[in-house]
Amino acid sequence: MNADQIASLLYLGLLLAAVGGWFFVRNRHQLGNLTQMAALWGLIFLGAIAAVGLWEDIRRTTLPNQTIVADGSIELPRAPDGHFYAILSLNDASVRFMVDTGATQVVLTSEDAQRVGLDPEKLVLLGRADTANGPIKTAFSRVKTISLGPYTDQNIGVSVTQANLGVSLLGMSYLQRFSRVEISQNRMILSR
Repeated sequence: MNADQIASLLYLGLLLAAVGGWFFVRNRHQLGNLTQMAALWGLIFLGAIAAVGLWEDIRRTTLPNQTIVADGSIELPRAPDGHFYAILSLNDASVRFMVDTGATQVVLTSEDAQRVGLDPEKLVLLGRADTANGPIKTAFSRVKTISLGPYTDQNIGVSVTQANLGVSLLGMSYLQRFSRVEISQNRMILSR
């Protein structure tokens, strides 16, 4: 800290002490009530911070999940952000995907690739994909198995990226395996 910052800090400290002292003298007969109110507002403030910090976890647990219908088709509910998400099993590891009909390939984030047994550091980023946020570098690899509900496919090609997508993308190279992809009443229906 330089001398100006120290002087500003001292000035603000004195100002806070003066205002606090005036407030204390003015309300000295009601200090018990003021302490209770300050504690109550402090708890409300902490509760609001906790709710904001945990909102993503709360939202994920309260959202409807994908379901398998009696005829074997899979229904994915539309998320509040307008997208459809699916949880697939790749090499027996669970991965959350955003269904992206504009994506050509199945694209894994490096974190998801590592979870399914691929080593992103050993993959060579020779490929390129054009995304809404611009081009990204990708590496081609394969997973032994990929499962969605009752459907399991073997030896599926995937692209891995080190770009910060936030979520893996389930593109057309996998979606074309379904005979029907339909969007109806805020649900995406996949069936073979």
